[in-house]
Amino acid sequence: MSIVLGALSIASFWVVGLGFVLGVSAVVCGAFATSRSGVADDESASLRALLGVVAGVAGITVSAIALFPVLEYL
Repeated sequence: MSIVLGALSIASFWVVGLGFVLGVSAVVCGAFATSRSGVADDESASLRALLGVVAGVAGITVSAIALFPVLEYL
């Protein structure tokens, strides 16, 4: 789920605030997934959770970069 939210946050960076919210949601879901004991034992599930966190951080970063020029007009 965090990978999908992260990908959506990167894809919707141009919508003011939506990419940022989706990125934060991806980071939270990825962090929650890594804290589960079943994921910690499974290497592929742990990698997917980490990839979701990375995609969420990338979505937050891209959304923030796209938001800075728009802030003066809000």
